[in-house]
Amino acid sequence: MKKILFVMTSLYNGGAERSLVNLLNELPEEEYEIDLLLFKKKGMFLTQVPEYVNVMETPKSIDRMYNSIFNAGLLMPWKLAGNGISRVMTHNSREKRGFRWKYFYSPTISKLEKHYDVALAYISGEILYYVDEKVKADKKIVWIHNDYRAAGHPKKYDYEHLTNMDAIVSISDTCVDILKEEFPQLKNKIFMLENITSSTVLRKRAMEFSPKEYVDREINILSIGRLHEQKGFDMAIQAAGIMKKRGINFCWFVLGNGELESKLKKQISDEGVEDCFVLLGARENPYPYIKNCTVFVQPSRYEGKSVVLDEAKILAVPIVTTAYPTVGDQLEDGQEGLIAPMTSEGIAEGVLKVLEDTALYNRISGYLKSREYGNQKEILKYLKLIG
Repeated sequence: MKKILFVMTSLYNGGAERSLVNLLNELPEEEYEIDLLLFKKKGMFLTQVPEYVNVMETPKSIDRMYNSIFNAGLLMPWKLAGNGISRVMTHNSREKRGFRWKYFYSPTISKLEKHYDVALAYISGEILYYVDEKVKADKKIVWIHNDYRAAGHPKKYDYEHLTNMDAIVSISDTCVDILKEEFPQLKNKIFMLENITSSTVLRKRAMEFSPKEYVDREINILSIGRLHEQKGFDMAIQAAGIMKKRGINFCWFVLGNGELESKLKKQISDEGVEDCFVLLGARENPYPYIKNCTVFVQPSRYEGKSVVLDEAKILAVPIVTTAYPTVGDQLEDGQEGLIAPMTSEGIAEGVLKVLEDTALYNRISGYLKSREYGNQKEILKYLKLIG
């Protein structure tokens, strides 16, 4: 049996995390001996990892760096601000992590002893760096789940590690094209593989309950994602304010958690939409919320290929999404939903158009119901890449 290692940050809520769990559940257990290494062995999707996958204990050297800062001692770079290091640490967060890995974490984190046939970094950044430097494997593969350019990945730190990969995978044609433009020297090892989404499993899970939050509400709007600047929930809150001022009776729910929770709650209060814009936190099973909502809204500033958009399409819910650079790979404007300008006004107008134009709403819903968006057969391409 081939020995396979997957490395990931954690299994909290997120598209990449759901994609990984879906992939693990589709891999033939009789062909692979699979280890899963998480930098943080936490997250609601841990329970969805199949039993034949060995979820490793996080090595102490990783646990020390990526969990409580109180355990990391003087190795934490922000503890060294007095030595002038803080001047170097003023880049964006991704560049900061690249710097942190190269000068502080890499010298401290130990190599894995086990040798693998294939090692897969299921996200870029420090997971990529770890697989490159600390894992012994005959073949190494990395996934890049976002628009590399829009996400602000640090080329100066990534390039040397990407060079050492046998394959670089992204999840849409546009994302692949962007990677090839950013790294023309590596274009022959860049591939596109769609995230695995099982329509059968998803529809079954969508029937498990009816969201109590939706009871007695005529219009339930839903968004899902990490509470992060990328996801554009600040624009969604402003859009809700616009809609409320126009007298629309609705409630907009957000599933997800993240570092912007306090900031967004304050904005909700300042905007005066506490009664119609609600942060519900993360949910282990979001599918009943998707299936039973009136409109699904994705207000992102950038994406790779959104897992949750595919899920909304499978569950035949009309979609409104912003015009981020890669959206054309995933949504047919006017057929599967509406692509709105990336502004609070644009989002509000898009949602109102879908809600108020009954013929449009029914046409989109009917079109989605008539299509099959599950792609379990894509697993064959994964198996070929893994080898």
